[in-house]
Amino acid sequence: MLLDGGPAGILHTIFFHRFFPALSPHTRDVLDLTLPYVDDNELETMIEQRAAALERQLDAERSSDTAGSGTSGGGRGQVAVQFFEKRRRKAWLSRGDDEVCWECWTVKVTVAEPRTESERAKVRRAMEQTLLATAMKIVSFANNHKDHIPPITTQAANPFPYKINIEQRETSWASRMRIY
Repeated sequence: MLLDGGPAGILHTIFFHRFFPALSPHTRDVLDLTLPYVDDNELETMIEQRAAALERQLDAERSSDTAGSGTSGGGRGQVAVQFFEKRRRKAWLSRGDDEVCWECWTVKVTVAEPRTESERAKVRRAMEQTLLATAMKIVSFANNHKDHIPPITTQAANPFPYKINIEQRETSWASRMRIY
């Protein structure tokens, strides 16, 4: 199974452009690319945990697909990164803050399982190209779309809370239906 740090590298790239505490620029090599890296212990731990959870989910999916169908294919998953603004509740009976999402990034991950060395080389080149294109999209979007970022109104080290969620694979139209 080939993931080779791609999901974590993309998450660090997103946070490098949307994480507002003071950062010293750092980089890490992922495949043959150099990507920005956020040197923050709490964030790095969360990214590592979510990347590991995604890998476990994809492994479990692959195992169940292989057992059920007799075929071995790659898995698909996605990671969502959300940034929130804390807003005071306006109702006089309620206290505290509401968290309002001002930006959400969805990273779709497809696992490749090459069978031969030539397939492995092709998959690696394709992964590098996809990783580069994705990183460039993040940079372009982050630099061109700033008007929706809320003003910083706190002295906190990180003014905007964030969440990183591994989203479950939806396999059929019935699983996408929601009853409210």
